[in-house]
Amino acid sequence: MTDKAAAHHRTTHRSLPELRSAVRALAARLRLPAELRTRLAQSVSRVAETELRAGRLVTLEAAPEQAAAERQLTLRLRAPSATAVESLPLPAHREADTTVWRIPLPAQAVVGRGAASTVELLEEELRVAVARAETLEADRRRVTHELDETNSGVLALYVQLEERDEQLRRAHGQMLRELEDALRPAPIKVDGLELAIHYAPAGTDAPTGGDLYDWFQLPDGTVHITVVDALGHGVASTRSALNVTHAVRTLTLEGHSLESIVGRTDEILLPYDRELMATVQLVRIDPVSGRLALANGSHPPPLLVHEDGSARFLEVRGRGIGYPMAGSEGLRHEQLAPDDLLVLYTDGLTESRRDPYEGERRLTAAAVRHRHRPTEEIPGALAEEMHTVILHPDDTLALTVRRSR
Repeated sequence: MTDKAAAHHRTTHRSLPELRSAVRALAARLRLPAELRTRLAQSVSRVAETELRAGRLVTLEAAPEQAAAERQLTLRLRAPSATAVESLPLPAHREADTTVWRIPLPAQAVVGRGAASTVELLEEELRVAVARAETLEADRRRVTHELDETNSGVLALYVQLEERDEQLRRAHGQMLRELEDALRPAPIKVDGLELAIHYAPAGTDAPTGGDLYDWFQLPDGTVHITVVDALGHGVASTRSALNVTHAVRTLTLEGHSLESIVGRTDEILLPYDRELMATVQLVRIDPVSGRLALANGSHPPPLLVHEDGSARFLEVRGRGIGYPMAGSEGLRHEQLAPDDLLVLYTDGLTESRRDPYEGERRLTAAAVRHRHRPTEEIPGALAEEMHTVILHPDDTLALTVRRSR
């Protein structure tokens, strides 16, 4: 067959088998690879199927053309009601009522050879498909083997990483315990008083927070306790809380009156940290007489639980560090009787889902219920019970003082 004879090809078809045979024959004459021939036949059939099943004719026109440096086959299928051309085995585009394929041709597209039958063409395509399937299966087996080896290596690496993670977790935990120990003041032993503390950060990723305490005994034998809740979480709030407790301790040891310390702390720290905001509770206890003095800067009031089960909050008006007109408006004096329990805390212990006073009511009930437990167990027991209902995670501090007989 000459190149001129194959230059243009235009036929009309009324059935799918006839159309597929014509496409295969044309592709075979132009020496298109068998796999490409199969894709072309499937694509043309899919586009023409709606038209042909409705009993209408379709027209197929083929013309080899020179495009830039290569020759290509332009195949046009005129089928006005043809389906969309998306996701065809061989991509095409629409021009009005015609679907167009443009396919690169081999260097020697037209050769002198006898026409192959449709059966022969199908057998050739089948052989190519089988060979392709065998190649894919071999590739699958190779990839599966490689994946098995990779998975074995990954598993071994995962075990090593787990062991390493466990080592890091242990080291991290030890570091956090040392950090917490460094932040906490040393326990004090005072005849006539039992003290205990519970602290929990808002989350494990923030092992420290803005809730901090300090306790120490003054030269006259009285015990001073500071509870601070600095705004925020994490290391920044820890630094703010530490600054407050250090300033309070310094002012206390210098002999400043308890009533003036909150305001003086604000005066000292605010010039260096304008963002600092913290609530403060100051407590002074005489372990011999049980006399109790309180100063407050916007902090939740302490809870006093008597041995007989009666309980009340000890309110003192005042404004915290960083608040306008910071300072305690006065002192509150109380008497701590033998076996009375004083509960100091931060708002992370009492925040509730309903109203601000519900947390205080629940804390009162819990403290009364646990008052006869050993003092060192009470802060943790209160935190565990109170945290069954909370508004959102927050640093939590609970400190208890009991006057012993």
